Amino acid sequence: MTNLAYSITWEAKPGEVDAVVDVLERMTAAVRANEPGTLQFLPHRSPDNDHVFFLYELFADQAAFDAHLKTPHFQTLILDEAVPKLARRERVAFTPLA
Repeated sequence: MTNLAYSITWEAKPGEVDAVVDVLERMTAAVRANEPGTLQFLPHRSPDNDHVFFLYELFADQAAFDAHLKTPHFQTLILDEAVPKLARRERVAFTPLA
């Protein structure tokens, strides 16, 4: 079993920052309560640009990540609510070196 980490960057559209913060707060609570395979879900906000967010996600393995994408809270909060409020969304996967 190999952990899988994701570095995710979001940039909120003008006027959507508060809504994005709200989604991230609700998503964090849902992930922590319902996803044992998600080892870390840590959203951050840039101190230099309040429209830019960084999320660090760590999954037990590929199956845990796949399960994360299929949860009702991912579908509703991320895809339905957050994505339309974003000007930019980037995701990069990482696996451990050793």
